[in-house]
Amino acid sequence: MELCDLLSPALKHKNTKMRAALTVHKQVAIALWKLATSDSYWSVGNQFGVGKSTVGAAMIQAADAITELLLSRVVTLGNVQVIMDGFAAMRFPKCGGAKDGTHIPILGPEHQGIQYINHKGYFSRVLQALVDHKGRFTNINVGWLGKVHDTRIFRNSGLWEWLQQGTYFPDQKITVGNVEMPIVILGDPAYSLMPWFMKPYTGTLDSSQELFNHRLSKCRMAVECAFGRLKARWHSLLTQLDLSETSIPIVITACCVVHNICESKGEIFMAGWGGRLRQIAWPLIMCSQTPGRLEEHRRARYASEKL
Repeated sequence: MELCDLLSPALKHKNTKMRAALTVHKQVAIALWKLATSDSYWSVGNQFGVGKSTVGAAMIQAADAITELLLSRVVTLGNVQVIMDGFAAMRFPKCGGAKDGTHIPILGPEHQGIQYINHKGYFSRVLQALVDHKGRFTNINVGWLGKVHDTRIFRNSGLWEWLQQGTYFPDQKITVGNVEMPIVILGDPAYSLMPWFMKPYTGTLDSSQELFNHRLSKCRMAVECAFGRLKARWHSLLTQLDLSETSIPIVITACCVVHNICESKGEIFMAGWGGRLRQIAWPLIMCSQTPGRLEEHRRARYASEKL
C-alpha cells in the first residue's frame, strides 16, 4: 500500500469514454505479480481479469515509475559509518561495500545476438552492484551486454569515476603500518586491484594472506546473498526477460529498488525461495544456447500465449 502511495503521481490515470482506467493498486499488483513469478502474460492477465497487453503495459509503467520516483531515494549510500561498522564486525576494517556482477537471462535478440552471449553460453544483460553489510544495494549499473567483461563495465561506470576522484566516500583514512588506507570496497579476482579496491590474493599463500582472503570472502558474501535474494524474490529475472532492449534495464532496476524496500522493512524471506532458483532458471537458459533451440523456444512461447 505504501508503494501504491509513492507511485500514485505517475500511475494515476483518468477514465476515458472508451474504458475505465486501471486503478493504481491494480497496476502495482499486476506488476509485482508478473515480476515475482514465472507466469506468462496470459496467466497473469487471467488472474486479474485483463488482457495480455494490459499486463505488459502495467508492468513497464510501474517499473518506469519505480525507477523515476524511487531509485535515487532508495538505492543510495546511506550512513557510511554504519556500513563500515557492519563490515568491521566481520573483521574487515574501513570497508564501504562489496561489489560483484550477475547475469540476467534474456530472450536472444534477432540482431547481434553474439554480443549478448556470456561466458556461460546464454544470452544475458549484466547487473553490477555495490551492497552494504546487510545486502542492500547502494549503487547499481544495469544493462551492459552479457559478453562484456566485468572490469570493462566497472571502469565505464560513474562509481569508478567517483572512487578514483575520492568523492564517493567521506575522506577518512587510517594508517596500517606506514600505509594510509582509505575506505575500500571489496570484490573478486576479476576486478583490478586499486588503492580503494581490495581483492583476494592468488597463487601460493602464507597464513596471513589466507586469513586476509577468508575475511574478505566472508564480507563479499553480502553481495552474493543480495543477488540470490533479489532473484529469489523476482523470478522474472530468472526466466529470460522477453522485453524490448530499452525496457530490460528499467525492469531490472525496479526489481533492485523494491528489493531494497523489502530488506529495509524486514519483509519475510522464505528459505525455500532460494532453492527454486536453479529449478526455474536452468531449463529456460539452456534453451537459448543455440539458434535452433532459441527458435523452438520462441515457437513454444508463442503457442502457449495463444492457448
